[in-house]
Amino acid sequence: MTQHLTEREVRGIAEYARIGLTDDEVAAMTVDLNNIIDSLKPITEYDLDGVEPTFHPIGSLSNVMRDDVETASFSQEIALENAPKQQDGCFLIPSILGEGGDR
Repeated sequence: MTQHLTEREVRGIAEYARIGLTDDEVAAMTVDLNNIIDSLKPITEYDLDGVEPTFHPIGSLSNVMRDDVETASFSQEIALENAPKQQDGCFLIPSILGEGGDR
């Protein structure tokens, strides 16, 4: 097995990802990650000269959006129709800041 990553690098990756690893876990993860990298070695044997990178599997797909056309909106009454609570034409929701009551 080739040593692609050291334990120090694995600790750095774990710290960056905010994953707490014990010394035993770092050792095991180092072996596992190096084995994973070794398993990808056959990919490097393909002749890819002149092959353009593929950034999307469907090729030239682009965002398809409808035209931004102004349409009539809901009235305030319709918008509030299914609101469990309302007050003065507004949604009335429970307080989330610990002050109690509805806001």
